[in-house]
Amino acid sequence: MRFQDNWSPATLVSTRDLAAGIREFILRPDDYACAPYPVGSHIKVSVLVGGQPDVRSYSLVGEADPRGYRIAVRFAEDSRGGSRYLWSLQQGARLEVTSPTSLLQVDWQRPHYCLVAGGIGITPLVGAAQALIRKTPNVSLHYAVRSQDDAAYLEELSSLLGDRLAVYAADQSQRLDLSGLFAGLPAGAAVLFCGPMRMLDAARSAWAACGRQPADLSYETFGSSGRLSTEPFKVRLRDSGEEIVVPRDRSMLDVLNAAGHEVMADCRRGECGVCAVDVVEVEGEIDHRDVFFSAEQKHESRKLCACVSRAHGVVTIDTLERADAL
Repeated sequence: MRFQDNWSPATLVSTRDLAAGIREFILRPDDYACAPYPVGSHIKVSVLVGGQPDVRSYSLVGEADPRGYRIAVRFAEDSRGGSRYLWSLQQGARLEVTSPTSLLQVDWQRPHYCLVAGGIGITPLVGAAQALIRKTPNVSLHYAVRSQDDAAYLEELSSLLGDRLAVYAADQSQRLDLSGLFAGLPAGAAVLFCGPMRMLDAARSAWAACGRQPADLSYETFGSSGRLSTEPFKVRLRDSGEEIVVPRDRSMLDVLNAAGHEVMADCRRGECGVCAVDVVEVEGEIDHRDVFFSAEQKHESRKLCACVSRAHGVVTIDTLERADAL
């Protein structure tokens, strides 16, 4: 496994509201040392959802902070309940967090860097902008939001980047033209992206249409974002015919494991593919929320990442369990 989770007890030392529906949390582990961490790092946080322990992953905002780990959480009604739990906490609350881990690969030798954020996807890019601007002045950030009031860390980023920051507010009919942006980048430019799944799909398509190398587009995403609304669905096991309901506030991975059907997992962010299960039949529609499978593989729906992907209806899967092997 690439992810070795080292959990530590931590204290919520402070909160502040950044924008409409976005709150910042400073979490300080008992053994906190304020050590530098890689660009794009995230931590896992223990939460309670429906009274049951669960885990959520959040990007760290900015570079190492002497106060503790800084995260920002958007309150989402249509989610599995992690944001609701964190927003209910008061200063001094105790919880557990992991050490930072990053999957984002940054080539520090590029002549130009273009950062693209959608909504709360700005969180990992604050630290990226801080680190890159020390290397080169050729850094730009393009930030798409619903409105100016939804733009978290705008003052901090404006001070850091000046006119190299462009904000696109949908309520002012300002649209981020990804195709035009990518086509205008100089040769050898690298793009770092973080945003909702639909925006990532659009970015990948625009990047490919410009003839750019796939490796030059690096991205983070939040696996809770999908095309379909979050609602309960059923998972049917092919060999036994057993049907298991996945409620809206739990993942398919957690429900299967709780029912005794062990599914291996690693990142739990839809990025590594370790938790992928074989899809036998779909009565309804799968909402692929991972960034592991290609667009073609998602269209075929032969597999899905159980940690983040969901469905409407019933999905029959093969967990590779066999009755004579049990």
